[in-house]
Amino acid sequence: MNVEQAAKQLEALGSPTRLEVYRTLVRAGHAGMPVGRLQEKLGIPASTLSHHLHRLILTGLVTQERQATTLISRANYEAMNALLGFMADECCADAACETGTTDAAA
Repeated sequence: MNVEQAAKQLEALGSPTRLEVYRTLVRAGHAGMPVGRLQEKLGIPASTLSHHLHRLILTGLVTQERQATTLISRANYEAMNALLGFMADECCADAACETGTTDAAA
């Protein structure tokens, strides 16, 4: 993952409504959730949900699949894990090495 892609995904999650949509899909697991059920669960208008899902799909955080007449939305766990990894991979990389002991002089 590169910085630009991470920034786009984080920007997409920066909306409280989109974050709620995404968290709901993450909680739904790999089976995902029909769009109609997602709309009912969140209590938002269909057009609003469509707009927010579109932004999440464009960044790769959500996928959709049509099953007969039902549109299923799913969190893309691979993308989620890549974003989380990107954020954590270099944690403390520039920090001084710690020995696990405290220095009384510090």
